[in-house]
Amino acid sequence: MKSYAMVRQILILLSFCLTLWMADPRAFAQDVGSDVGGAGIFRPKNPETKKRAAKPPTTAPRPSASSTRSSTRPRPGGNTAERVEDLLDRGNELRDARKFADAEDAYLSVLKIKPRDARAAYGLGNVYTDQQRWENAEEAYRNAVLWAPTNVDALVALSVVLVQPRSGAGNAKRLAEAEGFARRAVQLEPKNAVAWDRLGVALQARGTINNETEHAYRRAVELDPQFAVAYVHLGRILKRIGRPAEAAPLYDQAVTLAKDAATLNLIAESLQGEQQWELSAPVLKKALALEAQNPRSLLLFGRMLVVLKRYGEAEPYLKSATEVSSRAFEPFNLLGRTYLALERFSEAETAYERAATLASAGDLKQLAGSYGFGGVGDGYLKAGQKANAARAYQRALELDPNNKELEQKLSRARSR
Repeated sequence: MKSYAMVRQILILLSFCLTLWMADPRAFAQDVGSDVGGAGIFRPKNPETKKRAAKPPTTAPRPSASSTRSSTRPRPGGNTAERVEDLLDRGNELRDARKFADAEDAYLSVLKIKPRDARAAYGLGNVYTDQQRWENAEEAYRNAVLWAPTNVDALVALSVVLVQPRSGAGNAKRLAEAEGFARRAVQLEPKNAVAWDRLGVALQARGTINNETEHAYRRAVELDPQFAVAYVHLGRILKRIGRPAEAAPLYDQAVTLAKDAATLNLIAESLQGEQQWELSAPVLKKALALEAQNPRSLLLFGRMLVVLKRYGEAEPYLKSATEVSSRAFEPFNLLGRTYLALERFSEAETAYERAATLASAGDLKQLAGSYGFGGVGDGYLKAGQKANAARAYQRALELDPNNKELEQKLSRARSR
């Protein structure tokens, strides 16, 4: 508990103390993201099936792969409805076992049999959300809401996804929609604490820092006094409006209530958002002790180590994150950056290539820069490996064709 006492002291002093930024803030903000409403804590419950009701997220041991395969294998024969229920159950249990690719396939199989099944679309969105695949999650949740407009779980989940930062245009529209979907969820279920909390997050994401935002978070806490996430959000908004002394006890309460990795991730994200990187370490260690393969915990711990320039220590955490979330952009991108810092340019190139296959249109340009293929080319050139440098610069130009600086670097690398 000494670590949490330190956290409290720091949080009380946040408005008075200057913190040391451990890396170039402009470059780092471009690559590793920031705390946005605690996306990492949001693990929506599985869609309900006729065979069993949905259970809330749990930190109980995950089922083994073998037991998952045997218990959720769709039965041969049977009617279409039974096959749909079996596949949904299979998707749910594979997701709980963090077999994300297999879970995705199960939910997609439902949609092949029953193309407008809202539960399958929602389950598919959950799998994408678990992996931070925001564009895929948005599409899936939009379908779920279209096919089941009163599904509060889907409305809340879509609101969560829409506040995630994206490259390119359209962010203002997405944030407005996030608020609208959260408001609809609150109207449908006025006593839903999660819906109120996400309304506060959506308002805050739009820059609305006022009494309404505070009220949304306070309403969430009133409705569910055990809702640790809402305490973190309320504490953060109070700091933003200049009331840090009121915020500190709320963080204390959140730490006390946190019983799962997801909530601890949110606390760690909040600390990292305030540049308190080292103080996030004990919180993340506790999260990983509860759930060693939690993809967000692994990514946050690796991110912290990268900021602190402890690249060798960061590597195993980020590699594990890529293994757990094999279809997510961020872990591969940050792993590539780690290899780049370690001057392991071939491995950086490989990681960035994998990231490129998973990147959005906006992320592709980022991969061309000095923390992407451009940086790999610079490293090769410095090491006197002109052919490898030319290859890396050429790849960067494919991602950012109008970059004149890259053209000049490619020309130099090709010269003899």
